[in-house]
Amino acid sequence: MPHALVIAEHDQGQLKLASFAAAAFAQQAAGSFDFLLLGAGVGATAEALRKAGAKTVLVADDAELAQPLADRYAQVIADVVKAHGATLVVAAVSTFAKDVLPRAAALVDAAMVSDVIGWENGAFRRVMFAGNVIATVELEGDIKFVTVRSAAFAAGAPTDTASPVESIAVEAGQLAKFSTFVSREVKKSARPDATEARIIVSGGRALKNAEDFERLVGGLADTLGAAVGSSRALVDSGITANSLQIGQTGKIVAPELYIAVGISGAIQHMAGMKDTKVIAAINKDAEAPIFEVADYGLVADVYEAVPEMIQKLKK
Repeated sequence: MPHALVIAEHDQGQLKLASFAAAAFAQQAAGSFDFLLLGAGVGATAEALRKAGAKTVLVADDAELAQPLADRYAQVIADVVKAHGATLVVAAVSTFAKDVLPRAAALVDAAMVSDVIGWENGAFRRVMFAGNVIATVELEGDIKFVTVRSAAFAAGAPTDTASPVESIAVEAGQLAKFSTFVSREVKKSARPDATEARIIVSGGRALKNAEDFERLVGGLADTLGAAVGSSRALVDSGITANSLQIGQTGKIVAPELYIAVGISGAIQHMAGMKDTKVIAAINKDAEAPIFEVADYGLVADVYEAVPEMIQKLKK
């Protein structure tokens, strides 16, 4: 049976819920797992992991790990894999995992597979070509690294007993320092993150400028307490920030409700939200591909329909 190690992801101490989905996969594939948490001053974050079913919560807490610099994080992960005999290393699909895990895998000469949505008899199922192909992949070697789509694995219920916490010694002076942290810029928002939101309102090419996007998509999202998303077309035109992009080259989301406002439904966009439970689409083009997958569709001009929706919802 493999010995699984789940990399817990957080943002300045705020735990990413996708880490629990990664733990659910590790539980299925290995039967048991350890968490590994890296950072500085992450004691409270470690506490949030203790009832997630791990055998042990391993914590590498050091000032040199305050920022998720890939070279340093990868080295610590590789050292823990060797010291604890981990044979399966798991993280949720994210920008963080894409940056760190391949480096750690290379340090221990391990094979890696990404975008996993299933596991059976030692083989991994992963999506390819915007979700049009599901490949079955077998990895060679004693150690395997995997990133999983959080939408494919439901987090388990909290356990009655708390996992023990074990500190991992970090030799700060020996850490790789190929990169240097310069600064961190964060746009604060009262809206939830799209990767963890129950409802997402996303805008597409029908929105002509940033002001209209904020008034219509942002306004509807705020009325519903939802997150905001965007198609790549709006990102490329400079109307929305890259951080809002949902799709094959953006964020992968799976909310309970996805409202597509003026989105045509290109296959690249669909790849990022196809696991949504309920899709509602508003588009004035009755032939738009989005209507082929939408549970509810409204053929209308978003400039007329969305303000009316906001008004009625507020009542």
